[in-house]
Amino acid sequence: MTTCVFVQIRCKPGTTYKVAEDIALREIHSELYSTSGEWDLLVKLYIPDDRDIGHYINENLADVAGIERTLTTLTFKAF
Repeated sequence: MTTCVFVQIRCKPGTTYKVAEDIALREIHSELYSTSGEWDLLVKLYIPDDRDIGHYINENLADVAGIERTLTTLTFKAF
């Protein structure tokens, strides 16, 4: 089983496309979108149930150069 999470990413100015490319190359996401507003990117991830969500994001996503801040939303049930 897996846990679906959404991570919104704010990038340092001028780095959004590079950040998106680096995330895409890691092949850890289900979907990756450019967004408008306060956040620059939206990543949909499926995290294995045997992994700690915070550690997984820190080890696989948060160290991408150009990321300024993230906001993670956990999901519980799809309707």
